[in-house]
Amino acid sequence: MTDTLYAFLLSTGVIFVAELGDKSQLMAMTFAARYRARDVLIGITVATAVVHLVSVGIGAFVGDAFADYQGTISVLAGVAFLFFALWTLRGDELTDEEAAKARSSQGAAIWAVGVAFFLAELGDKTMLATITLATQEGWFGTWIGSTVGMVLADALAIGVGALLGRQLPEKAVRYGAAVLFAIFGLALIAQGAGWF
Repeated sequence: MTDTLYAFLLSTGVIFVAELGDKSQLMAMTFAARYRARDVLIGITVATAVVHLVSVGIGAFVGDAFADYQGTISVLAGVAFLFFALWTLRGDELTDEEAAKARSSQGAAIWAVGVAFFLAELGDKTMLATITLATQEGWFGTWIGSTVGMVLADALAIGVGALLGRQLPEKAVRYGAAVLFAIFGLALIAQGAGWF
């Protein structure tokens, strides 16, 4: 398997898991109640691609600048993923104000969704997870994979919300995502410490 394909598959899976139950997934469902799902997905895709391009740029810079310290970077990345596991357990909710903004946004649907998602993703755990992945993996595969993973998770939320008229089972999703983050974090720490 090529390095780019590996980075793509890894980041698609990690970011898909990170997005489950995230605030921006709830925003996607809210926007889908107001706009066509296609327009919501286009807005999400454009915003995510831009934010994650910046994220992989930061991650690649850190990874290259500290290339001689890959073991340390791997341990720090593992600790970051353990933090993401705890963040996921804490949960994420739309505030009433955020939900109201999503419902009452004006202008073209793609523009409204894109701007809202861009702002919501700045500093979000999916952005930080993408930075972390890019310190270890190739930037291009990580960028495309993280964008695809996020769009797939948001598309799933929109589809399930439309079919069932309710959210995904929040507790099960949150706990499952936290466990996967913890496993991935522990594996990175073990790799960085030279245990395997």
